[in-house]
Amino acid sequence: MIPLLKMAFRDLGRNRRRSFFSSLALAIGLALLLLMAAIIQGEMGSALDATIRLQSGHLQIRAKSYDESKTSLKWDDLVENPDQVAEQIASLPPVTVATPRLFASGIISVRGESVGVRVFGIDPLSEANTPYRLGLISGEFLTPDDREGLLIGQPLADKLGLKAGDKISLSVNTSNGDVAEQLFAIRGIYSTQTNAFDSVTVFLPLAKLQTITQTENHASTIFVLLKDSDQADAVAAALLTSDYKVLTWEKMNELIVQYEDMANAYMVIFYLIVLAITATVVVNTLVMAVFERTREIGILSAIGMKSRRIMAMFLTESSLLAMGGIIMGLILGSLVVAYFAKYGFYIGNFGITGMLIGNTIYAELTLKDTINLTVLAFVVTLLAGLYPALLAAYMDPVEALRGVK
Repeated sequence: MIPLLKMAFRDLGRNRRRSFFSSLALAIGLALLLLMAAIIQGEMGSALDATIRLQSGHLQIRAKSYDESKTSLKWDDLVENPDQVAEQIASLPPVTVATPRLFASGIISVRGESVGVRVFGIDPLSEANTPYRLGLISGEFLTPDDREGLLIGQPLADKLGLKAGDKISLSVNTSNGDVAEQLFAIRGIYSTQTNAFDSVTVFLPLAKLQTITQTENHASTIFVLLKDSDQADAVAAALLTSDYKVLTWEKMNELIVQYEDMANAYMVIFYLIVLAITATVVVNTLVMAVFERTREIGILSAIGMKSRRIMAMFLTESSLLAMGGIIMGLILGSLVVAYFAKYGFYIGNFGITGMLIGNTIYAELTLKDTINLTVLAFVVTLLAGLYPALLAAYMDPVEALRGVK
């Protein structure tokens, strides 16, 4: 093995520039793959985290007949005595916070312009509202006894030219199918850096929304955050009753999981395409080496070197090229991923329907992706070196001594 390594190093050193650029091509390809894997992981992780924090929670407890798509406000479709139910759930050790929320469809009207919104009735004192409270960019947060104030997102405020303190008219559906309208003051403007959420979501104190929608002492759901998301199934099983249905974050976010699986499947194809392109550089390097060393190969064959050893020599060269490219690729890829992990990709208003993706995607590279891509790059490069190795191994010694194939 040692003699083969010495010969491989010597042969690659004959044309150092060509060998370097072959390894560099593999390095750039691997770095690109690491960056793409980190972006996909960051995008999916960000979307899932944002959806859990802002919208779904780890668990939701709802009435069995509640129809989310219709934002039902019928009493039979709502959770009765939600404060009491939330207090019981919050007493469980795995639970961080449990709070009632009421959802309604509404229309904001100002200066002759109307926009459809989702209205969230929240308990302003609950820790579950931390993302909205921390995201407050002007004005002040709601208080439980506020009856004339609301919060709107920055994209919606910018669209309608509104600021904290302005008055707007809000119309919402009620439990009996009517429409109630009231003039509200904008107490504050928030931003969660998730345009798809901020542009359509308006917050009211739970008590006020219950009053205006005629759903007193009822809520659409009990929003639950856990200390560990892996405990969701166990807690859901413990909370399961005949009166309510319990939804886990996985069930509520099936679209994100399905999209991640689909994205990963497409990325495998992309990975193979990139590696195939870089592998052609390695093939070209080794094929040129075969033709340049035709007489040498003939001499080695003439003095008794077996075909499999000649093949092993060229496979060793491709392995060295692969290792050099992988080492450079890991270094280059780590630097690029580290940069985008800190500063991210700003995508602005771009998003996918049904998913909450932040305005900025931060790269997130996992150890699993790093190992898988490193192994894949090495295997593809080794396979790429198989053709030149076979070409050299089965070259006719007599013709090789003459300097022709």
